[in-house]
Amino acid sequence: MNTSQEPLPPSLGRFRVTVATRPPTERNGLRDWLLRGLNDRAQHHQGPHAQPEHEKPHSWWRVMCLTGVDYFSTLGYQPGIAALAAGVLSPIATLILVLVTLLGALPVYRRVAADSPHGEGSIAMLVRLLSFWKGKLFVLVLLGFAATDFIITITLSAADATAHVDENPFWPSSLKGHEVIVTLVLVALLGAVFLKGFTEAIGIAVGLVGIYLALNVAVIGDGLFRVVTHPDQVGDWTTALTTQHGNPLVMVGIALLVFPKLALGLSGFETGVAVMPHVKGDPGETPQNPVGRIRGAKRLLSTAAGIMSVFLITSSIVTTVLIPQQAFEPGGEANGRALAYLAHENLGNVFGTVYDLSTIAILWFAGASAMAGLLNLVPRYLPKFGMAPSWSRAVRPMVLVFTGTAFLITIIFDADVDAQGGAYATGVLVLITSAATAVTLSARRRRQHGRTVAFAVIALIFTYTTIANVAERPDGVKIAGCFIAGILLVSLLSRLYRAFELRVTHFEADSVAQTFLRECGRRKIRLIANEPDSRDAREYSAKIAQILADNDMADDRDVIFVEVTVTDASDFETELHLKGEVLHHRYRILSVQSSSVPSAIAALLLYIRDTTGRRPHIYFEWTEGNPAANFLRYLIFGQGEVAPVTREMLRQAEPDRNRRPHIHVG
Repeated sequence: MNTSQEPLPPSLGRFRVTVATRPPTERNGLRDWLLRGLNDRAQHHQGPHAQPEHEKPHSWWRVMCLTGVDYFSTLGYQPGIAALAAGVLSPIATLILVLVTLLGALPVYRRVAADSPHGEGSIAMLVRLLSFWKGKLFVLVLLGFAATDFIITITLSAADATAHVDENPFWPSSLKGHEVIVTLVLVALLGAVFLKGFTEAIGIAVGLVGIYLALNVAVIGDGLFRVVTHPDQVGDWTTALTTQHGNPLVMVGIALLVFPKLALGLSGFETGVAVMPHVKGDPGETPQNPVGRIRGAKRLLSTAAGIMSVFLITSSIVTTVLIPQQAFEPGGEANGRALAYLAHENLGNVFGTVYDLSTIAILWFAGASAMAGLLNLVPRYLPKFGMAPSWSRAVRPMVLVFTGTAFLITIIFDADVDAQGGAYATGVLVLITSAATAVTLSARRRRQHGRTVAFAVIALIFTYTTIANVAERPDGVKIAGCFIAGILLVSLLSRLYRAFELRVTHFEADSVAQTFLRECGRRKIRLIANEPDSRDAREYSAKIAQILADNDMADDRDVIFVEVTVTDASDFETELHLKGEVLHHRYRILSVQSSSVPSAIAALLLYIRDTTGRRPHIYFEWTEGNPAANFLRYLIFGQGEVAPVTREMLRQAEPDRNRRPHIHVG
């Protein structure tokens, strides 16, 4: 394995470490194709939702259509799921959903957009608010629920697209009854698109969303006209309401209880903040203060929520009043496709087929948006934490993993939209709950007491909704549990596998440190690794005496101490800033902060070698205690058996032993 280091001029004091590459003689066609772009993504992953530097940003309403393929596509199945869950109470339960959307989820994600304007989302906010291993473990759990959300988005959307295909009167009867196969084909085609190379086309999203919403206006508008002109049907509905549920308070109470089953209508907010890098900002604004982008993203979220709220309420009214309740049951003609049922029944099979094609297309793009979200989310966190193999930065291997997982979920749930609704709602609700928690902690940290209370109330509402949904339909948490267990297992194995990997992405030295190295560069460079304690003169004189005795040395001239302070040992990739200083008018010290002592020292030795042209010598003392326990200390706390780990990192980073820095242990 070769590791490419790019030395910069010593006067600049910078040194960048890039990802290992194979020699040209070891090239493999299939492997190169799968891992294409891996080195480019090494240090700064550019997910499909991220904005390439050369890409032109777009108006907020155009970007709204990009996230709308996920959010608006839920109209394909949400009215049917609401009618199945709430029965004749569907409009009341949907009204509660709309109120929670406008008064709960929308304010939360407007705050997320302000605090995370580069598309990182609420998980990134929690990463900043929670440090060390507790933060990493919490993020891994959230990633499990996020994977549930996105994977189920792919499978549920494909299953609902299959339902629209299967129920279309022009679809050959010989091909009906093969929902699992058709859904697997749709998922495979989605994966094939990403394997070939998927570039999100906002123009296509605008066209799809525009056509789909226009067709829904026609279907719902026709339905509302029929409701108004046929008061007997409205009378039948109100009679059923009073007969089944009595007074209005009972209706509201029951609607509140069934509300968690309607949580699918809250999907799309996390995607909304993920696409923020595409939003055009104000002329001349800086990435550090993107006020125009934040304002555009807030308009995006508010407009999308407003449009969806109108469609949710009106669609629940027309589907509940005009469609017989038995048609919503599993196997019924309106199951998973309530608005499509009305399109065929009221506007004819030709219009209904056009509506079906539009619905299938936008459901397809909903799956694409979810896949893009996964490809943007996973490589952003797991490799950076050292909790995924390096190849997980590449798109194509991850596409194969996600597509295979979607296959498994489709087979387990038999491509059933209703069966997957609970799992989807669980993923959506957990992400929104985490976002509400993140903005609550953010407001509390800024001492915004009013907002802290308001966001805390919203967080409690979503916590209740999540718990109620899990209690009612535990499939979601079971699937999320499988994802979480898989992520934790992969993370542990990856952290062990990558334990000796050089994790420093950037190295920079100040002027004093450079002066030390220039002075010693003309002679033998000798360094002493010291664990800082009181940092008084006695500590350094005793350390020099010990190193001289342990290594049978007689000369203590030109000795420089190296001190590493561990900050957050749970971090993996870090940037190092070397500081030079003179203590007690005699002892020269090079100090640096890092997540790992051996990694920092190994990077420092390579930096010194490549900027001075000399192989430095460094002197360690053996660590007392059990070697296995010391290795665990290194994995968890970033320190322990430093000398052998540093040597192994250098061995892996530099295959040529004649170019490796010298390691001495006494």
